[in-house]
Amino acid sequence: MASFVFSVIVVLCCVSSFILVNTLGIRRPYNGNETKQLRFDGKKGEFRVLQVADMHYADGKKTPCEDVLPNQVAHCTDLNTSAFINRMIQAEKPDLIVFTGDNIFGFDAADAAASMNAAFAPAISSKIPWAAVLGNHDQESTLSREGVMNHIVGMRHTLSQVNPFDVDVIDGFGNYNLEVHGVEGSSFMNKSILNLYFLDSGDYSTVPSIPGYGWIKPSQQFWFQQTSKKLQKMSKAPGLAYFHIPLPEYAYFDSSNFTGVRQEGISSASVNSGFFTTLAGAGDVKAVFTGHDHINDFCGKLTGIHLCYGGGFGYHAYGKAGWSRRARMVVVSLEKGSHDDWGAVKSIKTWKRLDDENLTAIDAQVLWSRRPSGNRRKKPIHRV
Repeated sequence: MASFVFSVIVVLCCVSSFILVNTLGIRRPYNGNETKQLRFDGKKGEFRVLQVADMHYADGKKTPCEDVLPNQVAHCTDLNTSAFINRMIQAEKPDLIVFTGDNIFGFDAADAAASMNAAFAPAISSKIPWAAVLGNHDQESTLSREGVMNHIVGMRHTLSQVNPFDVDVIDGFGNYNLEVHGVEGSSFMNKSILNLYFLDSGDYSTVPSIPGYGWIKPSQQFWFQQTSKKLQKMSKAPGLAYFHIPLPEYAYFDSSNFTGVRQEGISSASVNSGFFTTLAGAGDVKAVFTGHDHINDFCGKLTGIHLCYGGGFGYHAYGKAGWSRRARMVVVSLEKGSHDDWGAVKSIKTWKRLDDENLTAIDAQVLWSRRPSGNRRKKPIHRV
């Protein structure tokens, strides 16, 4: 009888813990690691994000590169992709690394888990927090799409999630958000002053009458709307969104209204799911970052939101011979408070670095800046 009572108590405790975790939204640790709270740096008042788009990793040194001139990179393999990540980490010292899909190229990966382990190894060894979403090629090896995301969230130092803990039904795998709190010791230390959204843009359409790539579904958009609304009640923080397949609105730009280059068509879904309208309606997301189209690397502004490509990163991905692989940096800076402490977000800037001898930085631009209170536009005076 005593053992039965003890067993009942243990079960009740486990159930209570599960309810507490899900009710309070506590982020459960993965693989024995405590989940790191993202926070702005107290010395420079910055938060730095490195975007890695389309690694297309396969089998390491056995995997040849694509679209590389013989005099551009000698004996090129997947290892050149790993070397590029290491160089970017050393040069930019990011606070977060974001992988925006097609992390592995499933058709050429003999073992999906082994390929992912190798692909994410530079981020893991750096001990820098990292997050990932899926592209359209990640599930084409030995693991399903869900299996790939499950493997990712079990890796060291990742903040990735399969899906939100408190949502029962949502399409895809890899929809989640991360909060970035203010500087330790500042008045914003317990508030998220930068919100990051990650979504699964799918792989291919499963609707017979709709050809082409996948899209962000209504269930995901509803989750985003509810999450954005909840976060904005706590603080009017700007947001950034990361996913793989570009929105149809990326096609609205040409060389007259973007920074960077457009060297191929916009490979969005063949239908418009309305997610750009959802983003604009929420009001907090200032920029969207995708991959998928490797030789596009532009940023253009539409209805107050910048739509940006990361630019092709991986050497086993198609590219353009003689056109350097590249990565995108985003640096979010804080304003100084009245008492010389760090305040809310002041600006969001971006640039790209090329994988050349000097890691050349190009196309620096301001994506968003907070208008100083003294420069607010005055209402017009209507004289009688």
